[in-house]
Amino acid sequence: MSQTATCITEPRTERSAHPGPALLAAFREKDRFLLTAHARPDGDAIGSLLGLWMLLKEMGKHAEMQLFDRVPMIYRTLPGSEHIRHANGLSGSYDAIVLLECDGVERSRIQGLSGNFLINIDHHTSGRDFADLNWIDVNASAVAEMIHRFALAAGLPITPPIATCLYTGLLSDTGSFCYERTRAETFALAKDLVEQGASPARIAQDVYFSNPASKMRLLGTALTTLQREGRIAWLWVTHTDMMRAGAVEEDCEGIVNYAIGISGVEVAVFLRELPDHRVRLSLRSKGKMHVAEVASRFGGGGHDNASGCTLEGPLYSAMDRILQELRRHLAVNVSSGSAG
Repeated sequence: MSQTATCITEPRTERSAHPGPALLAAFREKDRFLLTAHARPDGDAIGSLLGLWMLLKEMGKHAEMQLFDRVPMIYRTLPGSEHIRHANGLSGSYDAIVLLECDGVERSRIQGLSGNFLINIDHHTSGRDFADLNWIDVNASAVAEMIHRFALAAGLPITPPIATCLYTGLLSDTGSFCYERTRAETFALAKDLVEQGASPARIAQDVYFSNPASKMRLLGTALTTLQREGRIAWLWVTHTDMMRAGAVEEDCEGIVNYAIGISGVEVAVFLRELPDHRVRLSLRSKGKMHVAEVASRFGGGGHDNASGCTLEGPLYSAMDRILQELRRHLAVNVSSGSAG
């Protein structure tokens, strides 16, 4: 193991479209890797994790994957997903731990990561330089796009399984190519991944048309709470609603999109009461309204148009707090636009 060649006394950060020489050297010279991503993993977290894992295998490296939460049902058909380990603590010794889509080790919820050599790969506006090596590109449409660039820079082949995983990450993190960061290069990458073996129809079938009945029951309950106030829409479920529907956390994914899909609505929020009465929020927006700024005020973060955070309960108190902040944020945006 060549640890000395990439020994770094202070964090290095690349805020660029392509991986820098220090990051490429770390992947080439180190042998044992643990890959992880944020808790409550989404399609980009899972797809990028699997894609990077397979690329490291192509390099002849020993690589393992670990997440705090289980893989959501709709992503369990992805190649290699059965190799993802689920645990809340670190076990084993590694030359490097790679965190994807995390703004700190806490976001993974895995204990024992600090003190190891850390590599951070992220594209969120809330991304921070917390690791020994940080590669952050806030213009990337998904971390899957960054993993693809890493493969090209390292001269690694994109096999059909890798293409499938990266396409899934790209599709999910662009909101099916709807978010602002979707650009010509995004579609060019999608084209390349399809040519390299990803099946758009099969992936869409798995992601969008393989939901459990519990999610549909929960969606029905949430829609009965739907409220609108001008450009804001919101809906919610209680912990009791979750139990009645037989729903799990992953069943909440995408419910907020039914509120943001209303004509004239610019920002939407879905609130879910947790068992300890805290409230988990999913925020979505259209156009220039950046909900990542709103989420960051409450200790959360994410994308400009898709973010999340957790507030103290009770539910209706959390609802009042987020609605007041959204009203304020919209008013500031209107004033800024008028001034311009």
